[in-house]
Amino acid sequence: MPFSRRARDLARYTEPLTADQIWATPHGLGSVGFHVRHIAGSTGRLMTYLQGRALDAEQMATLKAEETGIGPGRDELLADLDRAFRNAEAVVRSLDPSTLAEDRTVGRKRLPTTVIGLVTHIAEHTQRHVGQAIIAAKLART
Repeated sequence: MPFSRRARDLARYTEPLTADQIWATPHGLGSVGFHVRHIAGSTGRLMTYLQGRALDAEQMATLKAEETGIGPGRDELLADLDRAFRNAEAVVRSLDPSTLAEDRTVGRKRLPTTVIGLVTHIAEHTQRHVGQAIIAAKLART
């Protein structure tokens, strides 16, 4: 299955890793598995807020699962990530530019932001965790 660009990057850097290396925490850092799972989950959650909705029970369960140390294998992680990216792309492409300044809230505390603020945050947050996953992958191989 062809992956989106960011999923392709992570697929390339995680290709040689064993299941144990995917969930290893080198030097106490987050595992590759954590970062990939978190990117997918946080992207979905932030897209929900972008659309002005609250999280559902499944999204809350996904959030709790991110906190556990071991999870699915590399292929499942990457497939979930790719699905999250494709869904996010569809949402962003459907945005009406006239709504970019509309108010939105994030999280249980309903922190204030805007549509464009959320889109920017999603991009920055994702890029940071992609970088962390790549570093964790490099360290896990050593």
